[in-house]
Order: sequence, then structure tokens, then C-alpha cells
Amino acid sequence: MKKSISTIAAAAIIMFTSFTAVAASSVNPLKTFESTKIISAYIEATTLGAVDLNKFLFAEDFEYQNVANGDNFNKKAYTKFLESNKGLQYDCETAYQILDENSQACLAKTTMKFKNFTRIDYITLSNTDNGWKVSKVVTSYTK
Repeated sequence: MKKSISTIAAAAIIMFTSFTAVAASSVNPLKTFESTKIISAYIEATTLGAVDLNKFLFAEDFEYQNVANGDNFNKKAYTKFLESNKGLQYDCETAYQILDENSQACLAKTTMKFKNFTRIDYITLSNTDNGWKVSKVVTSYTK
């Protein structure tokens, strides 16, 4: 009987520990970040291959559009692309500016200046119950 109680208690402890570990891993570390920090995290994901926070960075209805070639991607496809470039660091100078912001939305412009061209991303962020999320990115290029 003592062995059964010990076994049940051990199983309960293991289950409780497992559930709390799963719950802790799904907590959004970006939830309290301001929009400027979210833009910085986006720049790190795209230019430095830092993809660890992608599942928290992008909104579920995220859209990516490249106006140069007509490509369009959803969150799953775009994060898969970023994952394939994990750790890849682009040789470019980056800058961003907030074009407009209120309590629900933010529009920003990032510039990635390479040797022979410049990539410009127009980023729309939405303020959700789970913090700021990148909801849309439109990319263009200039020489």
C-alpha cells in the first residue's frame, strides 16, 4: 500500500512538473516589449538570423509581400524561410524609423543598405492582448 501511494505521488509530481514546464515555455517573452523593441527583434530575425522569438514576433494572420517579384507569404511560409537562414548574417547597415503609431497600430520603415542595393521593409504592427505583433511586411528594393 505504501508503495502504491509513493508511486501515485511520484506520478502526480512528474505530471505537475511537466504541465508547468509546458505552460512556462509558451509564455510570450515579447509581450511587454514596446513597438521599437519588436522592430529591433524583426531586424535581428531578418538580418542576423536570430529566429528564436519568431513564434512570438509574428501575428497569426501575418502577411509578407515582396513588390519586386510579386511573392506573398503567410506566417508559416515566412518563418520557415527565416528558419532556413538561421544564423546567416547579412552584410548591411540597418536603420528604422517609426512613421506613425497609436495605441493599437504602428507603421515603421526599415532600411537595409547593402553594397549594391537597398532593401526597404514597411512593417505594420498590431497591439494585441499578447503584445505588439508584426502583422504585415511589404518589401521593396532600390539601387
